[in-house]
Amino acid sequence: MNLSTYLDQSAFTDEIRKCTCGNAHVEPRIETIEIHDEAIGNAAKYLKTKDFRHPVMVVDANTVAAAGKRLAQLLTENHMSCTVVSLSPNENGDVLADEKAIVQVLLESPKDADVFLAVGAGTIHDITRFVSFKLGVPFVAVPTAPSVDGFNSMGSPLIIKGIKTTYQLQSPIAVFADLAVLKEAPLAMRAAGFGDMLAKFTSLLDWRFSHIMKDEPFCPLSYQITEHALQQCITHMDAIATGTKAGIYKLMESLIVSGLSMLLTGNSNSASGGEHHVSHVWEMAAIKDNKKQQLHGAKVGVTSILIAQRYKSEFREFLVKGVSEDIGGQDDFKLRLKPHVASLLAQLDQIPDQEGYRSMLKIVGGVLTPEELNVSEALLESSLKEAHRVRARYTILRFLNERLQV
Repeated sequence: MNLSTYLDQSAFTDEIRKCTCGNAHVEPRIETIEIHDEAIGNAAKYLKTKDFRHPVMVVDANTVAAAGKRLAQLLTENHMSCTVVSLSPNENGDVLADEKAIVQVLLESPKDADVFLAVGAGTIHDITRFVSFKLGVPFVAVPTAPSVDGFNSMGSPLIIKGIKTTYQLQSPIAVFADLAVLKEAPLAMRAAGFGDMLAKFTSLLDWRFSHIMKDEPFCPLSYQITEHALQQCITHMDAIATGTKAGIYKLMESLIVSGLSMLLTGNSNSASGGEHHVSHVWEMAAIKDNKKQQLHGAKVGVTSILIAQRYKSEFREFLVKGVSEDIGGQDDFKLRLKPHVASLLAQLDQIPDQEGYRSMLKIVGGVLTPEELNVSEALLESSLKEAHRVRARYTILRFLNERLQV
C-alpha cells in the first residue's frame, strides 16, 4: 500500500480491521490529515466547520512567528475568540514539556476553551496534548517543523520532577502540516526529523526481541507501516537534504505515518527502543545540570549509531556463539531465541554500520557525534550502562546490560 493511503482515516481503518495479530488496536479518530501549501488556511476552515468558538493556541516565540500569527488572524476573521498562550523559556532559552509549562497553559486558558491548537514542534504538542486531555477538550496539531514523529500519536513524553515519563493520552482530531511553513524550518530541525526516523532500525529490532523473549504484544501491520516510513525517508534522503517541497513532504508524511503506527497499538514500541532510552538519559542529565537542551531527533540520531554498534557486535556474537553454537548449555532464554536466530541475524545485517548512519546523517546536515551534543565521556559511558532502567521494556540493551553484564 502507498504510504499516503494511511493518511486517509477510512482506508487506514480498513487496514487495521484486516489485521490478524489478535491484539487490541486503537482505530484512529483523526478526522483529517493534510500536508500541503494551504494547510494553515484549511485549519481555520476546519475549526469553523466544527463550530468551535474559543480556541486556545499554544505557541512559543518562534512558532508564533512561523504560523501562529497568521492562523490567529484567520480565526478572528472567522469569528472565533482565540487565546494565544506563548510558552515561557527557561534561563537557557529552552521551552520544556514540564510542570511549569503545563501550569502556564492551564492558568492562561479560559474556562470556555473548546479546542486547543498545538502550533509548533514536538514539545508544544506534548504540552498541549496533556492539558487538552486533562480538561476533556480536543486538540488540533499544526506542526511547524518536520522534526519528530509524535505529532499525531497518543503519547506525551513529559519531564516531571526531572524524570522523563511518557503518558498515553489522546491523539489530535486533525493534523494540518503546511508545506510553506515546514519548508522554512531550520535545517537542524529537518535533520532531527530524519534522525528520529533512522531510530526505527533498532526500535523495530527491539520490538521483535521483546515479543520473542517477553511475549510483548506484536503487530505486523504496525511494524510494516513503520518500516515503510523509514525506507521512504532513506529513498528520498537527497530531496530531504536539499529541502525541496517533495522532500519535505516525504519526510513529514513518514513522521506522521510513524505516529499512526504508534497510535494503532496504543504505545511507542514500533518507534522507540534502546536508542531512545539513552537519549532520555542525556536529556534528563542536561536538565539536572541546567544545560541547554539539544533537539530530540539530533540526540536519537547519534544514540542510534551507538546502539546499532552494540547490537551488531555484542548481540550478534551472542546469537552466533551463545545460542547457535549452544555454548553454556540450554535454558528457557536460549530456547526462545533459537528458532529466531536466522531472522534476527538477517535483520541485524539490514541495520547500517557506524559509517552508514553517519553518511546518511551527514547528507541531511545532522549531528554525528556525542561531542557535538555536549555529552561528556562520563555521561556517554554511564548512559549506555544504565539507560535500560528508564523504561520497563525488555530491549536488547537491557539484555546486554543485565544478562551479559556488559
